[in-house]
Amino acid sequence: MTLSFGLIGSIIGINVVYVSIFTLRLILMIKGRRALASFLAMVEVFVYLLGLNLVLQNLDNPVNMAAYCLGFGLGVYLGSLIEEYLALGYLVVQVIVDSVELELPVTLREKGYGVTSWTADGKEGKRLVLQVLVKRSNEKRLMETLKKLSPQAFIISHEPKNFKGGFWVKLTERQRF
Repeated sequence: MTLSFGLIGSIIGINVVYVSIFTLRLILMIKGRRALASFLAMVEVFVYLLGLNLVLQNLDNPVNMAAYCLGFGLGVYLGSLIEEYLALGYLVVQVIVDSVELELPVTLREKGYGVTSWTADGKEGKRLVLQVLVKRSNEKRLMETLKKLSPQAFIISHEPKNFKGGFWVKLTERQRF
């Protein structure tokens, strides 16, 4: 049994590329970007077949199979980092402030965020509740702004699946494929 470091490196590299593309394609499908996901699927299968062919031609060496597994794991990790960097999609951030301070929604709107606000009853009195729609790529900036403007705020975020109505719909529809 001889080790070919070039072959092992190729198997790892191809699998990292394959699984990274697979991860991105899956996320794009979930987010409704079917055209781009379909294109990536074609590239993904091509890269997959290259890697699988290398491993199947060299089954006599378990190190090659281990390299395939290592590349798969690294590909999942790299794919998730790429998706996090791209920050596709939107978030709805709910902010609950312990005082009915009306400056916060105005300030956030001036900074370009879509904000809906209302007063609510909390355990210890009136609260101001804000619902903010934000691109995932702007999440950090929003959180930093909220930390400065209302450091005691309770914040929850989630990713919406669909939009209907409102001024954001036209903006989001233009960005979909």
